[in-house]
Amino acid sequence: MKQNSSLFRKKTVEQILKDANSGEHGGLAKILGVRDLVSLGIAAIVGAGIFSTIGLASFNGGPAVSLLFVFTAIACVFTALSYAQFASTVPVSGSAYTYAYVAFGELFAWIIGWALILEYAVSNMVVAISWSEYFVSMLKGFGITLPGWLTINQETASEAFAKMQSMGVAELSAYERFAANAYETAPRIGDFAIMLNLPAGIVTLLITALVYIGIRESRTASNIMVVLKIGVVLLVIIAGAFYVKPENWTPFAPNGAKGVLSGVAAVFFAFIGFDSISTTAEECKNPQRDMPKAMIYCLIICTVLYVLITLVLTGMVNYTELKVSDPLAFVFQQNGLDFMAGVISVSSVIAITSALLVYQLGQPRIWMTMSRDGLLWKRFSKIHPKYQTPSFATIVTGFVVGIPALFFKMDFFVDLTSVGTFFAFILVCAGVLYLDHKGISAQSKFRVPYLNGKYLVGILLVVAIIGLSIYGQEVVAEWAALSAAEIVEHKLLTIIFWITWAVLSVMSFKYNFSILPVAGILTNLYLMTELGSSNWLIFAIWLAIGLVIYFSYGYKRSKLAQ
Repeated sequence: MKQNSSLFRKKTVEQILKDANSGEHGGLAKILGVRDLVSLGIAAIVGAGIFSTIGLASFNGGPAVSLLFVFTAIACVFTALSYAQFASTVPVSGSAYTYAYVAFGELFAWIIGWALILEYAVSNMVVAISWSEYFVSMLKGFGITLPGWLTINQETASEAFAKMQSMGVAELSAYERFAANAYETAPRIGDFAIMLNLPAGIVTLLITALVYIGIRESRTASNIMVVLKIGVVLLVIIAGAFYVKPENWTPFAPNGAKGVLSGVAAVFFAFIGFDSISTTAEECKNPQRDMPKAMIYCLIICTVLYVLITLVLTGMVNYTELKVSDPLAFVFQQNGLDFMAGVISVSSVIAITSALLVYQLGQPRIWMTMSRDGLLWKRFSKIHPKYQTPSFATIVTGFVVGIPALFFKMDFFVDLTSVGTFFAFILVCAGVLYLDHKGISAQSKFRVPYLNGKYLVGILLVVAIIGLSIYGQEVVAEWAALSAAEIVEHKLLTIIFWITWAVLSVMSFKYNFSILPVAGILTNLYLMTELGSSNWLIFAIWLAIGLVIYFSYGYKRSKLAQ
């Protein structure tokens, strides 16, 4: 098949660099150094995850969730090394989309680009909704109470109202009582209650305006907010350490491994964001040198902070009390430190804003890069002549994030974010194996440390199978009790995980694959098996929509097809 008509036509590194520097669409301002990249990375990682979803993860898994943070961080380190190698080889905007174009060809590049659009959009919806909850709480601390129907989505409120009707007010939590009351008092058109999360929509609008104005302004705002954010986290760790009761750490894993792993989506959501650094490669002064450093620094700093703060939270109050949307402020309230809780609530509003800023910065650059390759409409690659930002793509991103944030609940988005992210991470790790195999890694200014996995990948598979047979009787018994249909529905991804490991064992033996990218593929794939099947269904629908757009527009208009 000819290169220009193939679904798997690839761009060379030289082509990508030439297109990025051609000036056809205008250039981006190159002003970011390693400190700015680390700041943007921390801004993205230390966001809604640590200020919101960490409470739910701790509620399900207990203090042992701190170990899940370590395990997830290890998976992210393998992935970050792979991202760093690609970023030093192909220093342009586009992140995993651009990397897939080099390694796997256009169809895979489109799929991963479309998945990244979902990841960044959904992540920002979660962050915007979390920001709204902290903002409303902060206003209440100053004696300002917004009407409930302007601060909550209809689904959450109607569920709380239905629960109140069936179980009574006494059985509702404080937040559920607020939600039920908001539903009762909301203005109506007929039987339809008018409800929307107005603060989430407004903050998305304001952040979009900041991102539109320029990377320099965004960088300055991010740096200021990151300093404040780290200050808040350190304050919680240091001040909270004096109120830790060691008995709260017993039992360490009250719901066993299953309870700990149920928090995978929430914990992993707390880490996604380091890949957003790679979307700013074209605005980096020395991407080959600074990108790898920034990614590794971010992960180390954030992992230490996450483990410490999880231990402090679960030590200050019993894990069963942490099913709240603002856990950092909550634990101080429970210990009678209302002033500290107030300080944290105010600071958290600013801190979460920085995460919103970085995600809103990353997504337009994905749109822009796909458009530059001819796969999306030309307007998405338009660079503002004054602000030197992807202007049209930024405006579209504002609508894509802001409108759903007005009307949907946060729980719906958290797992869905992780599906697209894991998918992107696996392809990036696999892409490094391709670069090594084809010799393209010789062009990389940074390379993933090479550890020959020729025998090791297969040996570890045998050890894992033996360990499962000896120590995993409960898992084996659970599988034995399932019907064939139930195994396909609930355990299909687990089956794929073991098959993938076996295939990688054979390929590692044949091609001398490096163990680190292989470990990245397997750890990310394993974490994927812990996500719900409903999220996979929604993700599949999203991909189907993307493929329709690709085959109806991008396939014919791709620059490689010309």
